[in-house]
Amino acid sequence: MDADKYDKAIKACALDKDINCFDHGDLTEIGQRGINMSGGQKQRIQLARAVYNDADVYLLDDPFSAVDAHTASVLFNDCVMTALEKKTVILVTHQVEFLSQVDRILVMEGGQITQSGSYEELLMAGTAFEQLVNAHRDSITALGTLNGDGGGESQETAAEMSNRCYPTKQISEGESSVKGPSGIQLTQDEEIEIGDVGWKPFMDYVSISKGFLYLSLIILAQSMFSVLRVASSYWLAFAIQIPNITSSMLIGVYSGIATLSAVFVFFRSHYGAHLGLKASKAFSSGLINSIFRAPMFFFDSTPVGRILTR
Repeated sequence: MDADKYDKAIKACALDKDINCFDHGDLTEIGQRGINMSGGQKQRIQLARAVYNDADVYLLDDPFSAVDAHTASVLFNDCVMTALEKKTVILVTHQVEFLSQVDRILVMEGGQITQSGSYEELLMAGTAFEQLVNAHRDSITALGTLNGDGGGESQETAAEMSNRCYPTKQISEGESSVKGPSGIQLTQDEEIEIGDVGWKPFMDYVSISKGFLYLSLIILAQSMFSVLRVASSYWLAFAIQIPNITSSMLIGVYSGIATLSAVFVFFRSHYGAHLGLKASKAFSSGLINSIFRAPMFFFDSTPVGRILTR
């Protein structure tokens, strides 16, 4: 952690005011896929991470598309032209107003490079690039004419707004407010029980599936199987002591007891499978209903992996 480089990256990407608005500052958790951030905040956070990484080459794919004009100007001047002035930066952008400060311009049309050169060279060539720049200037001039005398007031208002923290609907960039209950982060630690959890999970397994009848039949079948297993051993011990008992009688009774115990084993497995399927269906249906009826904040604060694990 390089604190000096960290602070410079944050200021260069215009994140200092956003971080001051967050309850937990730069320790605020960002939801999966930046779900609790606006598009502009996500772009600037990604840009700040890249600046802090201190790479040699930067490929920036239109990093100003989701921010307003004022923020885009700050990002270009403070980040691209200052923080990355000694780096190789390839910038893809539609913001024509920044092109006069770059070293080399590649104009692309239909996926092909149609022009290449400096800003002055492309203007003197008198091609589509000049038309693009002129169209941009005309639009800026027309916008200034429409604003009229209110231009100074608009600039003053914009300067005041840039120094404040506003809720989502009042920020031109569409910034998302990440303020929540004080002292509480977005994603909470998952509750985990360690050690003996008692009989509650087993009782929930039966009660939620309403499987008390199946449980009773399972217990009855298991009890009968145990009784018949003891009875088969007792029959062998008892029949050996009878002098005139035949082998067919001995084996026949033993086989009958074993067959009957096998029947109860089948019923035990049968009812056990039905109880398991019924419980699984009850848990799955309850989970699906809870997921589909959950408020949006649940998905903002719960990682997708945790839901899929459940």
